[in-house]
This record gives sequence, structure tokens and C-alpha cells, in this order.
Amino acid sequence: MATRVLFVCMGNICRSPTAEGVFKHLVGKNGLSADIESESVGTHDYHIGEPPDARSQAAAGRRGYDLSALRARQVNQDDFAAFDYVLAMDEVNLAALRRICPAHYRERVKLFLEFAPEAGRRDVPDPYYGGAQGFEEVLDLVELAAQGLLKHIAGLR
Repeated sequence: MATRVLFVCMGNICRSPTAEGVFKHLVGKNGLSADIESESVGTHDYHIGEPPDARSQAAAGRRGYDLSALRARQVNQDDFAAFDYVLAMDEVNLAALRRICPAHYRERVKLFLEFAPEAGRRDVPDPYYGGAQGFEEVLDLVELAAQGLLKHIAGLR
């Protein structure tokens, strides 16, 4: 049975689809696509059905990640049972997830950057209202955490 990972931000158009795209790329590059699956969601319903933000897609594309097929959806109760890891991009979304997560699945809900302690921070900042540099910073942090997460999961196998 595959290990399943869910990346979560607020609207599911910037940070979490970037994390999904980067992680899927890394998993595939390591020949683990049959063993590790991932998706992304938002805690809010702002952008359901929409593709990732054009700025996220452009920044990701410059590093070789294709986010174009992804579409936003909102987290639901079934996700906590379906995914082994439910990883929030920041403390605000972590709190939102903890409010709706059934008690017996709480250990699955964590901050994504827990897998990149060397980053020296807990939150992947939301680039939505900023400039291009914010999207590059998101990618830097996501790449670091994705590598740490893959090492963690592969170490469990």
C-alpha cells in the first residue's frame, strides 16, 4: 500500500500545489511513484476547480516542475483517513486542520517545514500578495522540505 501525503495551504493555488508538484517530481526521480502518492488541498473554498496561480506555475516551470494539470479543492473529513501525512504550510492552516481533524488522526497533521529543520522557520510564507521573489522563496523552502520528507518516508519503509 502506498504512503499518501496531502499538502495544505489556504486556497490551494500557491504553496500547496507547488509542494505537490515538487514532491511528485522528486518521488518520480527516485523511482518511488508506485510507493508514494501526493495531492494538495486548501482549507478554504476560494479557488475550487482553478489551476495554480500563474506566478506559481511560472516560478515552478523555471525549475522544471509542471503544475498545469493541478486543480484546487478544499480539504474534507475523508482526507484525514485517506492520507498518512496531512502537512500544513503554516500555523494558521495547521490550526484550521486541527479544528476539523478527528482526534484519532491528529498525529497525521503536521507542519511541512518540520521536515526541514535547517530552514530555521516553521511557516512557508504566502506569496499571493507579494512579488516574484516570494514565489522563489516558497520554492526554496518547499524543495528543502520535500527532500526531508522523502528521506523520512523512505526511512520508514
